[in-house]
Amino acid sequence: MKQELMTVVSNHQLAPKIFELVLTGQLVKQMHHPGQFLHLRVPQADLLLRRPISINQINQENQTVTLIYRVQGQGTQVFSQLQAGDQLDCMGPLGNGFSLEGVHAGDEVYIIGGGIGIPPLYELSKRLIEKGVQPVHFLGYANGEVSYYIDEFQALGRTLIATDDGSIGFKGNVGQLLDDYLSKNTEMPKAVFTCGNNGMLKKVESLFYQKVADVQLSLESRMACGMGACYACVCHKKDDPTQQASVKVCDEGPIFQAGTVIY
Repeated sequence: MKQELMTVVSNHQLAPKIFELVLTGQLVKQMHHPGQFLHLRVPQADLLLRRPISINQINQENQTVTLIYRVQGQGTQVFSQLQAGDQLDCMGPLGNGFSLEGVHAGDEVYIIGGGIGIPPLYELSKRLIEKGVQPVHFLGYANGEVSYYIDEFQALGRTLIATDDGSIGFKGNVGQLLDDYLSKNTEMPKAVFTCGNNGMLKKVESLFYQKVADVQLSLESRMACGMGACYACVCHKKDDPTQQASVKVCDEGPIFQAGTVIY
């Protein structure tokens, strides 16, 4: 993990409250694993805590990293006003990324994302395809208006969409989409990778845990330091009846195997 004043290449809106931020800097050379995140300092003196933003794309050739974030508070509102040439204090890459060691060429895997949990899955899918793995994407949005990156995922492989109001694709949430798909396709994938809110993660875990050996969940959590020092983002381990043992989402996660943590 390192820290650098990275330079903004571009920052534009993809959908209501959803922005794509491209940064460049030497820090990109340290970024190798999909699923990691950057800890960004808000360029405003009264906002002290950094904001964790997952890495959407890594381009070593151009030395750029792409982040997708949702404006949902004062800090991210400040991010949305950044312009090309501005500098942003970045720490990272932080956390443990998705493990690709258990899948091989010809394997089919499921990539499942909901809302703002979708961005890190794009780099993951690209890396899996480089290995010859065949991904099936299941993406959930509130509605068509707030959807983004659908074309990008479709360009990588089979992509099924769910919207709560049915304005695009399947009507319902991504968990209901999975129920519908699995009722017609009973063969299990080699691995499952997912990122989204806790409700979605619990649904994915209920569908695939103990049926698929490799089910990786990317947890979302509020963080303070981002490095494991402050214990602000802990969750308890499932195999501990005393509920005293815990893990930190920031440095021991954010990726965990299904069945290992309580969230």
